[in-house]
Amino acid sequence: MPQSPPTPVVSPPEPLQQLLIESRQIQGTSLGRDAWRRMKRNRAAVASLVFLVVLASASVLTPLLPLQSYKEQHLKERQYDRPNLTARSLDLEKLRADPKKYETRLLQLFEKPSGFDRALIRIRLTLFGDRCVPSLCGTDGLGRDLLSRLFWGSRVSLTVGIVATLVSLIIGVSYGATAGYLGGWVDEAMMRFVDILYSIPFMFVVIFLISILDDEEIKKRLLEWGINKIVIFYLILGAVSWLTMSRIVRGQVISLKHEQFVEAARAVGAGQARIIFLHLVPNLLGIVIVYLTLTIPSVMLYEAFLSFLGLGVQNPEVSWGKLASEGVRVINPIEIAWWLVLFPGLALAMTLFALNFLGDGLRDALDPRMKNK
Repeated sequence: MPQSPPTPVVSPPEPLQQLLIESRQIQGTSLGRDAWRRMKRNRAAVASLVFLVVLASASVLTPLLPLQSYKEQHLKERQYDRPNLTARSLDLEKLRADPKKYETRLLQLFEKPSGFDRALIRIRLTLFGDRCVPSLCGTDGLGRDLLSRLFWGSRVSLTVGIVATLVSLIIGVSYGATAGYLGGWVDEAMMRFVDILYSIPFMFVVIFLISILDDEEIKKRLLEWGINKIVIFYLILGAVSWLTMSRIVRGQVISLKHEQFVEAARAVGAGQARIIFLHLVPNLLGIVIVYLTLTIPSVMLYEAFLSFLGLGVQNPEVSWGKLASEGVRVINPIEIAWWLVLFPGLALAMTLFALNFLGDGLRDALDPRMKNK
């Protein structure tokens, strides 16, 4: 049987060959890598990111640091001490041989430490022994070290900001994306409900809810379910902070819901929930992340304001807002303990500035219109 002659291979023209060679040499870049490259040019945003990472790490690892107890009182000898370099010790290492005394002393120095905190305290005693950092920020009216209270307070302040913002993220993104995609009378009804909530002074709502939670009977029921007041405080702040998020997400979804990738998903039979949460919401992550960095400072300020009024974090918990409140109360014409106001206010201000600078940097980095600028 005769064989057919082989088909000759036609090489592309010389200009086309050169174009193919150049195209193979071009390396693509992802959106995240391109955004990071642009963000590195913003020194304020990078410095803020480094500061926030260090602060968050120090907050989590506070029991590991050689700090004094944040709750042990020294009423006679250390009341309103100015910032100093006097050496201090924990007086805990000697009791490790006696489990009962060690446990009692541990509870005196740290309020009900968790298993994770206990492990860090043991590592700290192994590394540093009883030695502690001096009272670099002074002491308060009960002789408690302010530096250690600032570090322990960062845990509550940062947790309030992060947890409440995540709650507002879940509610706001879900609500706004649903309203924007469904449109019509559903969108109108959902947005009018948001307008009604906007007209209510939410700070009064928070104060009202927290006042209700102060009732002893309600406290008892919540504790039976394993929920304490601080958890409810986080959820309340998040539940009243989602309105702006929902409006931002709704506007973006309206502009995206007629794009080709949404039409393609609808053509292959994807349901409404799948289109909203698996196709539309991921395309909004840039805007959502930027708004998150701007929501955390506002939530932290709300917590500081409520703690300043005595309605937020309660003893023995400590936060930056509570520390600032305690500092303002002791300012009088006779003696001004300036360090009790300066250091908590400085810690709060630096964190809020860092979050705002980071938010501005992320906004510019994730904005495609800024790509060549």
